Amino acid sequence: MRVPHLVCPAGSLQALKKAVDHGADAIYVGFKDPTNARNFAGLNFTDQQLTDGVHYAHQRQREVLVAINTYPQAGQTTHWHRAVDRAADLGADAVIVADMGLLEYATRTHPQLRRHLSVQGSATNADAINLARDHFGISRVVLPRVLTLPQVEYVAAHTKVEVEVFGFGSLCVMAEGRCQLSSWATGESPNTHGVCSPAAHVRWEQTGGTLNARLNGILIDRFAEGEPAGYPTLCKGRFEVSGDTYYALEEPTSLNTLAILPELLRIGVAAIKVEGRQRSPTYTAQVTKVMREAIDAAASSRYAVKPDWTRQLTDVSEGHQQTLGAYHRPWR
Repeated sequence: MRVPHLVCPAGSLQALKKAVDHGADAIYVGFKDPTNARNFAGLNFTDQQLTDGVHYAHQRQREVLVAINTYPQAGQTTHWHRAVDRAADLGADAVIVADMGLLEYATRTHPQLRRHLSVQGSATNADAINLARDHFGISRVVLPRVLTLPQVEYVAAHTKVEVEVFGFGSLCVMAEGRCQLSSWATGESPNTHGVCSPAAHVRWEQTGGTLNARLNGILIDRFAEGEPAGYPTLCKGRFEVSGDTYYALEEPTSLNTLAILPELLRIGVAAIKVEGRQRSPTYTAQVTKVMREAIDAAASSRYAVKPDWTRQLTDVSEGHQQTLGAYHRPWR
């Protein structure tokens, strides 16, 4: 049985080293600019940091993938082209790209650089994936988190492109980052400004024993004293609907595929991805360690989810809750 690569996030050089040291096969990163969809202040890589990270990873036979996964803005395409050039010049093993025009540029100017179709490209069927392969020579596709296991299996069986799926981390239901809600609330699209629910629009207000979280003035959530307060992302806020207040769009919970790892291996996925470039190096280390052990165990003849794995992943899950998400739809 093929053992899929474990692909882990790094928002900093320290996180990259943690991922390598704890068993990641590949680490994905982004530059300190809007060319990547996790363009938070204090995160991401300068050219020198990426050079150091690539050297550290390559010394240990690991790969570095650069996410250039936002959509170039009109009149500014050279900025995105330059990001592809920098990734190639600094020794990245692949670029993760969503925009077709940018894929064409990478294919034409750096044919030796592997190209992965980003989850932001929202390719959910084999025809779309094969089209990108035929025109741009993509070697891997990151599937959106909206497919059931049978659908993932069908896609994998009908394309020669390597299939990468998410195995752990926060969920995104709004076309995998191209979110109209955040864009509507802030005027800044996640896939042109490189960040969902930008921090500049976030406000915390303490009123008595209640903490209010607002995004550009919109009340997203209220937290009682001592209640864990999540980042005010519009889709994971609580709203009043027909007199009831609840998580109307999506609950703050994390995807966890420990229970179905043997199925993912049987299907033949090439890589399992951990979400979380915006998370801490400690998060990266802890999740990488657990997923490395679990994937290796799933490749053996006998597999059972260890309670300690579940405990460790629950500790770093959103709201300390976990789900199989779309992988498991009981009504299908």
